[in-house]
Amino acid sequence: MYRNINKEIANIFRKMAAIYEFLDDRFRAMAYQRAANIIEDLPDDVRHYLETGELFKIRGIGPSIALKIEEYIKTGKISKYEELKKLIPEDFLELVDLPGIGPKTLKRIYDELGISTKEELIKALKDGRVERLPGFGSKKVENMLKALQLYEVSKRRILLWEALQLSKYLVDKLNELKEVRKIEVVGSLRRRKETIGDIDILIVSDDEHRMKIMDYFTGFPEVKEVLVKGPKKSSVIMDIEGKERQVDVRIFKDDEWGAALQYFTGSKQHNVHLREIAKEKGLKVNEYGVYDVKTGKKIAGETEEGVYNAVGLDWIPPELREDRGEIEAAMEHRLPELVELKDIKGDLHVHSTWTDGAYSIQQIVEYVRKHYNYEYIAITDHSKAVRVAHGLDEEKILQEMQEIKKLNKMLGLDFIKKGVEVDILYDGSLDLSDEVLAELDWVIASVHSYLNQDNTDRIIKAMENPYVSVIGHPTGRILGQRDPYPLDMDAIMKAAKETGTALEINAQPTRMDLNDIWIRKAVEEGVMLVISTDSHNLGHFAYMEIGVAQARRGWATKENILNTRSWKEIQEFLNKKRKRLGAKVKR
Repeated sequence: MYRNINKEIANIFRKMAAIYEFLDDRFRAMAYQRAANIIEDLPDDVRHYLETGELFKIRGIGPSIALKIEEYIKTGKISKYEELKKLIPEDFLELVDLPGIGPKTLKRIYDELGISTKEELIKALKDGRVERLPGFGSKKVENMLKALQLYEVSKRRILLWEALQLSKYLVDKLNELKEVRKIEVVGSLRRRKETIGDIDILIVSDDEHRMKIMDYFTGFPEVKEVLVKGPKKSSVIMDIEGKERQVDVRIFKDDEWGAALQYFTGSKQHNVHLREIAKEKGLKVNEYGVYDVKTGKKIAGETEEGVYNAVGLDWIPPELREDRGEIEAAMEHRLPELVELKDIKGDLHVHSTWTDGAYSIQQIVEYVRKHYNYEYIAITDHSKAVRVAHGLDEEKILQEMQEIKKLNKMLGLDFIKKGVEVDILYDGSLDLSDEVLAELDWVIASVHSYLNQDNTDRIIKAMENPYVSVIGHPTGRILGQRDPYPLDMDAIMKAAKETGTALEINAQPTRMDLNDIWIRKAVEEGVMLVISTDSHNLGHFAYMEIGVAQARRGWATKENILNTRSWKEIQEFLNKKRKRLGAKVKR
């Protein structure tokens, strides 16, 4: 069931952390922020951990926080949070954790300008009052306005991962009715866009059962408002964790199912293009079927394949239906065989308790081997420049490598690869010596600083290091929070190909970086890609699903993704780069 209590509690703790920071209680702010991250990313419902007694053993969850979790499970609220909310302006509670703004900034504006509402804040940012405060300036004001703008946009959209969890809950709940014979989520969610607006669900049922299904759907406890209710379509506004989301349900007949799936999945441009082709053939396509215009006879509609075949096309995977050449490819029988989740052989971006991960390497390995059919994982903790993550220096990296060696010996196989996420410094040099990097199996080079400057030359210089395997989250964007830093991506692609460096598809729901446009460019240019979860918690490994979806949207096949290969093949890819650049080859 969807009611993701982990996320609800995490959101409250995040707000508590921000309020404590607003109140200058940094110690409690850090404790609640850490607890929020841990709870949100638990692989199971937090209630399970409470029932088994494991909740009090989780690193980062102290007795006081554990009791608050228990209170929320029993009562649906946390009394301390209700008290804290009264100590901060109501509007600020909404804004305290926005990047570029934050609690300390809001506190200064509140104390020095007496501003306590979002509208007043925006006005003061625009009329120069905030800029005149010591330590602010035009650039900070510009960033604050941009953060507010991104926030307003993000309120209207939902991240793909969250939309998938919500839709799974809705589908599971609707499937409890025996009258529901077929059900599918459609729209941009079926196309796996990185953010989603409304959620659209199609159902097949007999006419006499339609209103029973609609009564059941509109009666869900999350429904705040019923916009439309009828036997064919119902639309509701749901309150999900304090945010409003529109959900539409439509019911069709068996012989309309394929046509409805096609019609409500494709982008507008895809569907318009398809209808134009149909028209040229004397056909009409709508949500009920494909019809011969002259005779009015229905010639397809029961299956999606039948709909596409009727107008002379191969079936097109939902992720490709954006009118970016997929229709022409389907006409000419040259659609790619897209990468699938089952093709992934390992996750190559994983953080442990050596830096900012929530679990030890041994715990990670035990979990992955139990839940995933992987041949390898790479532990890639941060290098020393990332102080906030307790990044490792050369000595600590060597110590971690020894631990990995011991664990592999215990396993009796070379399952854990020795890796690092090394910082690309301001001048493009790396945060660790080549001597250490040469001993590692896998090196991710990432930008974590100077995010407003053009980082093209910096990344290219990092790719020229023979020991760099892949560039992590290449554009640096955070969906709804931070735009990509300025980059000449064509130059990045060229350098990646020339140096034999892979580019990462980072599957963290807020990153999804690279985007689908640049993935397709990489595919076309022959640049190798890696799909990684950037896991900091056990629950993060599941993000591989949306990373694969992003790759599929970029037309990537199994051959384009490095971690669909055996480790021996990956090693050959890495050694080819080392050899080309005259460096030590890894044995």
